[in-house]
Amino acid sequence: MTTDHLRPGRGLDDATVAAIADELAEATRSRGTIERISTRYPEATIEDSYAVQRIWRGRREEAGARLVGRKIGLTSKAMQDATGITEPDYGVIFADQAYRSGETVEHAQWSNVRVEVELAFVLRSPLEGEGLSIDEVLDATEVVVPALEILDSHIELAGRTIVDTISDNAALGAVVVGDVELGPRDRSLAWIGAQCFVDDEVVETGVSGGVLGHPARGVAWLAGKLAQHGDRLEAGELILAGSFTRPVWVHPGDRVRVEFQDAGMVEVAFR
Repeated sequence: MTTDHLRPGRGLDDATVAAIADELAEATRSRGTIERISTRYPEATIEDSYAVQRIWRGRREEAGARLVGRKIGLTSKAMQDATGITEPDYGVIFADQAYRSGETVEHAQWSNVRVEVELAFVLRSPLEGEGLSIDEVLDATEVVVPALEILDSHIELAGRTIVDTISDNAALGAVVVGDVELGPRDRSLAWIGAQCFVDDEVVETGVSGGVLGHPARGVAWLAGKLAQHGDRLEAGELILAGSFTRPVWVHPGDRVRVEFQDAGMVEVAFR
C-alpha cells in the first residue's frame, strides 16, 4: 500500500477503514467475530482504529441512535493484565445500550459476553481539554453511580491489540446503572470496594482506586484524548470510568449482582 495519500497518523486509507467498519457492523448483526485487524493490517494505527469507530458511530446516529455517554477501558492493572494491553481506550454509549439495575436482558444479543465492575460519572457541565485535575473533574460532576458493564467483543479475543479494541467500540455491549447516587465529594471515590457475585457466588472483588489511583483520573484522561480528536464531554453524559475488576464470563441463566461498599447494588439477569 502506498502511504503518500494517507492522513497524518494513519496507516490505512479511508476505503480500508470504511471496509473494516462494515465488517464490524455485520459481526454485530450476526453476533459473530472477525479476524484481528492488527493481524491483517499490521500498519494500522490507533488513529485508524478511532476512525473506524467514528464511522460506526456516525452510521448509528444517522439511523436515529442517541448518544448518552462514553466508556473508558483498560485503565486498571486488573484489566491490562487480563488483556495484555497497557494503554487505555474509549468508546461511546447509545441510549439503547443503557439499562437500570434489576432488568433481565437477552444474552444472545452480544458476543463473548463478560461483565466488569465500574463507577460512572454523570456530568453537570462539559469537560474539555488535556491535563485536567481530579478536582476539575469532580467540579463538573453531578453524581457518581455504581455500574456494571456488559462486554460485547466482535474481534477474536486471543492476541488483540489496542487497535482491535478501539475499532470495536472498546468492546462495549451495554451498561447497567444502579439507583444510589453519590455526590462527587460525599466520600473518597478511590476507596469504594465491590464484590461481584454470579448466582450468589463471589467471583471477583476490587476497589475503585484500581482505576489509575482514582476513577476521576480516567475521566480526565478521556477529556484529554477527546480534545486530540476535536471532541469533548458534554453535560448530562454518563461516563464509565473503567473497570477495577477482571472481566467475568456470563452465560444464559446467570444472575449477576455487584455489591458496592456504601454505594448500593447493581443487578442484572441474563436469559
